[in-house]
Amino acid sequence: MSDVHGSIRDFWDRDAETYDLSASHAVSDPLEAAAWRSALRRALPEPPISVLDVGAGTGSLSLLATELGYRVTALDLSEGMLSKARQKAAARDLELSFELGSAMAPPDGPFDAVIERHVLWTMPDPAGALRAWRKVTATGGRLVLFEGVWGSHAPADRARHAVAGMVRRAMGIADHHHAPYPDEVLEALPLARMPSPAPLIDAVYESGWAGVRIQRLRDVEWAARLHEGWPLGWLEHAPRYALIADSV
Repeated sequence: MSDVHGSIRDFWDRDAETYDLSASHAVSDPLEAAAWRSALRRALPEPPISVLDVGAGTGSLSLLATELGYRVTALDLSEGMLSKARQKAAARDLELSFELGSAMAPPDGPFDAVIERHVLWTMPDPAGALRAWRKVTATGGRLVLFEGVWGSHAPADRARHAVAGMVRRAMGIADHHHAPYPDEVLEALPLARMPSPAPLIDAVYESGWAGVRIQRLRDVEWAARLHEGWPLGWLEHAPRYALIADSV
């Protein structure tokens, strides 16, 4: 497990140099940023409350939540990613806390809410991580998981993604990750390539959270599709959602 943990950390340290080249990763497109602010306000209680952003990366959601008046702590395993987040916070004159560390060992809190975006699929023990987050969340606090369906096995979806790859190569558009995850790492990740939110819902309940509900993020999907343009915006479209639960 420690080897997988180190491989994941090293992957994201290297990826920090290219990650924000994608407007959807960085949420640098104004329309996408507006859609994400709406998603945060729908999913979270009224500010100001304390929010732990797990796997904050280069700070995309942390910075938007801070702009909305939340008191944010950005936690990430990768110093390379957090360095980019600190730079962006300074450039935007935003004050938030940064913590370098594993999602399995979050800061003590207590936090009123825990959020993440596309993080749990990268974890060898997602249920264990969810239990750790619940322990640092105040009673009555909230869990918000921003996720998507990236691993659909439907023939039409697989065909679309294959065509998107060909279009990117033909147009000379680079992938904004420096490399794919190694196969041996993917094999250790229970939630990698999820074809449905169902396994994630099971993990949330297994870890002791309650009252799970789901919201489709159609405005975020729409904004990303418009920004990417035709044909990639349509070919690479994937359902996105917020999975919300309560600490009891």
